[in-house]
Amino acid sequence: MEKHKKQAIAILGSTGSIGVQCLDVIELHSELFEVTTLTSNNRWELLAQQAIKFNADSVVIANEQHYDKLSESLKDYPIKVYAGKEALEQVVCGENIDCVVSALVGYAGLAPTIAAIKCGKKIALANKETLVVAGELVMRLAKEHNAPIIPVDSEHSAIFQSLVGEYTPVEKLILTASGGPFFGYSKQQLESVTLAQALNHPNWSMGNKITIDSATMMNKGFEVIEARWLFDVPVSDIDVYVHRNSIVHSMIQFRDGAVKAQLGLPDMRQPIQYALSFPIRLPLGNKRLDFAGMNLTFDKVDTDTFYSLRLACEAIDKGGNLPCVLNAANEVAVGAFLSEQISFLDIPRLTQQAMKDISFVGSPSLEDYHLTDLETRKYVNKLITKI
Repeated sequence: MEKHKKQAIAILGSTGSIGVQCLDVIELHSELFEVTTLTSNNRWELLAQQAIKFNADSVVIANEQHYDKLSESLKDYPIKVYAGKEALEQVVCGENIDCVVSALVGYAGLAPTIAAIKCGKKIALANKETLVVAGELVMRLAKEHNAPIIPVDSEHSAIFQSLVGEYTPVEKLILTASGGPFFGYSKQQLESVTLAQALNHPNWSMGNKITIDSATMMNKGFEVIEARWLFDVPVSDIDVYVHRNSIVHSMIQFRDGAVKAQLGLPDMRQPIQYALSFPIRLPLGNKRLDFAGMNLTFDKVDTDTFYSLRLACEAIDKGGNLPCVLNAANEVAVGAFLSEQISFLDIPRLTQQAMKDISFVGSPSLEDYHLTDLETRKYVNKLITKI
């Protein structure tokens, strides 16, 4: 970073868990970072509060129904107010933006992230779906437009940090998983789990969607797909182990047998801050590890019971638009579970059914992704009405 110029940050999804913690980091290092643009889907009141506190240049509320309320609440401040999904794609290209934090949840993050990449912005990527749905396209565009993508997910940040200074190819990537609230459960036990149980993650405080994905292990499946594209490693060279401690955030194994890992207590501010400040490490007042008496354990994933992980590996192995189908089906199914329309195990069942039935496209364009996403959502919603 330049010594005297603050890095100007736009946060897509500033009212979500990652967005809020990103603002914590910016506030902690206000001499280095400043906020330009903040966005939210529905939470206009919090968005207004954030914009005022951080003196944002502009805000976007994706749900246009909230525009009047947001605009009225900011009428006494020199803050530009925009609404709609197209506005998200437009604001990220502002000349005053150095870095775009992509922290939107779900498929909604794809289009504005691609827009930011095409404008050559540095991307701090927390939106999994961008790479899950269109990883090949996104990485190609990033290379063409010289737009660096730095991962925010704790697992991919761990791999990224472990790779710094290395010049030889990796033999294997090893992703760690907490196992979620249902580690060790049988399929029979999972049939009757409740929404409250699924939202009770043992180690991390996250948004509802990602918490449910963690419980089904789909989140780890998404991360396998992300790792495949971020680090250009075939899925066959990516392993997943359950690590209940959530201390080792991921590892890399080299061809000489050496293994490098990044360790730390569960705190998303660390990978967020590293993505913003890379290659510099800044102070962070988080808790430190106490190694005395530490007992780190690793277990294999039960992919028969938690077969969402297997579905994700199958999707990326076949490629084409299948990961897009996987993502859309899962997103709809998780939404239905959160509204208590379906059971926990209906989530992978519906996802698997969609992967079987939706038309396969081997070399999809961006338009193909959009059509696949729409077709899959419509299909899964229809299946839900029959449950």
